Amino acid sequence: MWFERFRNRRAQGDAYELRAREFLEANGLTFVRANWQTPQGEIDLAMREGARLVFVEVRQRTSASHGGALASINTQKETRLLRAVEAYLSRLPTRPDYRIDAVIFDADDTPQWVKNVFS
Repeated sequence: MWFERFRNRRAQGDAYELRAREFLEANGLTFVRANWQTPQGEIDLAMREGARLVFVEVRQRTSASHGGALASINTQKETRLLRAVEAYLSRLPTRPDYRIDAVIFDADDTPQWVKNVFS
């Protein structure tokens, strides 16, 4: 039973990541990769905006009772994401310009693009 809930949550997460990817592509970004994992954390989407790499955290919440999707990116999540980005960048031959964005889906289910989410 717990596995079924996990699988359903993963499928829901994949669906929102695909929606976020399509939304960003419609706004001029180019897809690089999805779900890059390292022991330090996971990068939901890596996109390109010209020469700049854009790392994207995708968050979805159906209720704002705990602050909504953007508020769910807490300090712990920020630390893990920054470590994952550093690990990703360390594998590249040269360090490109980059930023970290978020695409959030709240109760209205409309994607909202938050650029430089940690600035």
